[in-house]
Amino acid sequence: MTYPLSQQGKVVLVMGGAGGVGRSCARMFAEAGAHVAVTHRPGEDKARDAASFIAGLPGSDHAVFAADVGDTATILALQSAIAARYGRLDVLVNSAGFTKPIPHADLEALNDDLIDEMFRINWRGQFATVRAFAPMLKASGDGLIVSISSIAALNGNGSNIAYGAVKAGIDAMTKSLARALAPEIRVMGVAPGVVDTGFVAGRGAEFNAKTALTTPLRRVASADDVAAAVLSCATHLGYSTGSTLIIDGGRAL
Repeated sequence: MTYPLSQQGKVVLVMGGAGGVGRSCARMFAEAGAHVAVTHRPGEDKARDAASFIAGLPGSDHAVFAADVGDTATILALQSAIAARYGRLDVLVNSAGFTKPIPHADLEALNDDLIDEMFRINWRGQFATVRAFAPMLKASGDGLIVSISSIAALNGNGSNIAYGAVKAGIDAMTKSLARALAPEIRVMGVAPGVVDTGFVAGRGAEFNAKTALTTPLRRVASADDVAAAVLSCATHLGYSTGSTLIIDGGRAL
């Protein structure tokens, strides 16, 4: 069996598509021929920025929607909007999330409210999105879910302790959903190491340069590195499900 490199005519939803990795995912799927819908957090400025971004994508029939993954009602409204506009969904990319850098030894700074928020947005939000869109993905006949994880799930490192725990939960969810939703839907994860985006506050060029020196491939990932792995789940890995690809330049070794 061969797998098409083209995603011509497919409908792809990128949750968090206004962010660094999400934007790269949206652009690559659009370049492959897909109709791409991206989400952004509610707000006029965010809406304008996201609309400007999708206006520059190649191809046609792209769209932007406001959605807060921490609010299931907005996810259900998004599902209705996608169904009304496209009538189908083939690929769901779960890239929405947030974090806050906290030294692991500072236990008091990782308070209950932040822990709950980390799990509400980064785990529950991804699961709620899958739950809402699973029927549409099943109807596709060749549905795919790709969730963004992190090597923090493996090494217990990362921006804070809760972040590593959340991403370990994403990896477990990927396996569970792969069993539960097969054979109509494949479920994959992509776990980057340090990525050159503004995702973690305070990590700039100096941090990236130091990190590169301790990474076997001697650089940190770009958003395109991560997005290429996401796209490969659709184009090259058609017999894979339940797996999480590590995209870290060897940092987890």
